[in-house]
Amino acid sequence: MASGVLADARRIVVKVGSSLVTNEGRGLDEAAIGEWCRQLAALVRDGREVVMVSSGAIAEGMKRLGWSTRPKEVHELQAAAAVGQMGLAQMYETKLREQGLGSAQVLLTHADLADRERYLNARSTLLTLLRLQVVPVINENDTVVNDEIKFGDNDTLGALVANLVEADALVILTDQKGLYTADPRRDPAAQFVHEAKAGDPALEAMAGGAGSSIGKGGMITKILAAKRAAGSGASTVIAWGREPDALVRLTQGEPIGTLLVAQTAKNQARKQWMADHLQMRGAVCVDAGAAAKLRDEGKSLLPIGMVAVEGEFSRGDVIAIKDPAGQEIARGLANYASAEARLMCRKASSEFEKLLGYAAEPEMVHRDNLVVQR
Repeated sequence: MASGVLADARRIVVKVGSSLVTNEGRGLDEAAIGEWCRQLAALVRDGREVVMVSSGAIAEGMKRLGWSTRPKEVHELQAAAAVGQMGLAQMYETKLREQGLGSAQVLLTHADLADRERYLNARSTLLTLLRLQVVPVINENDTVVNDEIKFGDNDTLGALVANLVEADALVILTDQKGLYTADPRRDPAAQFVHEAKAGDPALEAMAGGAGSSIGKGGMITKILAAKRAAGSGASTVIAWGREPDALVRLTQGEPIGTLLVAQTAKNQARKQWMADHLQMRGAVCVDAGAAAKLRDEGKSLLPIGMVAVEGEFSRGDVIAIKDPAGQEIARGLANYASAEARLMCRKASSEFEKLLGYAAEPEMVHRDNLVVQR
């Protein structure tokens, strides 16, 4: 097993399902949530950054409302989510505080991640929370979504969050030990899969349907989530949520559950995506000094080195960076739209608030989001 994948992971997204969080729908499992929070705290003390994606709001809301079966009407599901989310957030806040950690509730919809501006705002918020050693607890905003805009399951949400924050690994805690070659409840010859390549088509053939009346996902959603997370270079582990100290042991290199290994390195995946852009909305032209820092020193692009802006682009678009001769020397993700960039040319970061009415990133393009042409 490629145990080093988790041992070396510095930023980890942990997803836990409804059946675990609510003890198969009997209400929030305080002891289990407290145990996961204890492990999250151990990871933070070890110098790692952690994000929790937690299901359970609808299931907890059903219990609080006295409903024994999951409703089918959207407005009733939304009402259950609104009621249950209160208890879910309170429980995580209490248990994380007991471990000396701050927590933050973040509710997302598909629209938040489909819209580039909202995507970048969500990303900026989450990265700031991680920098402050606050654990974001993320759930789908079930109170406002409908079937047309839902993620569909929190396994998918976990993968999208892993992509959003550029995590090194996604850990999906479930009520099964991991992936088998067939359903072990029906096939005694089913063999456990310790490790495989994320995105291998054979994995989807192995996975069955949803196995819980409380949650919405099944093993197939976890396989597809691992495939999605691998697109940004994050490997995935599917493991039993009640395995003692599973998170801590995984980060110590112990082989627990099923490891689905991403075939592309994290930085390589993002930078290859930028390098492959055939069309760009615009460009910024820089002076010789800025060009040298980008090309020779691997520095970020600061507005003070910019002399002109070409085209119209939005925050988050891939733009070209040109030297004084007009040659493209790099490309990267713009932290500011073209209209703002024009105001910022030749300006120091201390002037941004006066120019724009707010102060955000000091760089026009951060070096982590920059590909230099060689």
